[in-house]
Amino acid sequence: QVQLVESGGGLVQAGGSLRLSCAASGSIFSNKVMAWYRQTPGKERELVAAISSAGTTTYADSVKGRFTISRDNAKNTMYLQMNSLKPEDTAVYYCYAISGNSWGQGTQVTVSS
Repeated sequence: QVQLVESGGGLVQAGGSLRLSCAASGSIFSNKVMAWYRQTPGKERELVAAISSAGTTTYADSVKGRFTISRDNAKNTMYLQMNSLKPEDTAVYYCYAISGNSWGQGTQVTVSS
């Protein structure tokens, strides 16, 4: 089973950038789909972006054109490059791997206006 640990969150001003990383304890090569989700208090966890083993990506409309998801199977790591950040992007970001229905513990992203 894969264990996931997110990192790279922090405080940033609107318009700034952050890159989140999701490091896996095991291989993610066999994971057909990996994804980033986010959640704010009182809101349901929402899909931000997803990537297949073939490299096909999908994004939430709210982040399309600003965020880029990628994966490096050799390093067992998934990334989320976040540019042009907005205050509404403030949330705890979680990585997800379909293998074992695995979730990370989340990393806080706070965007100030």
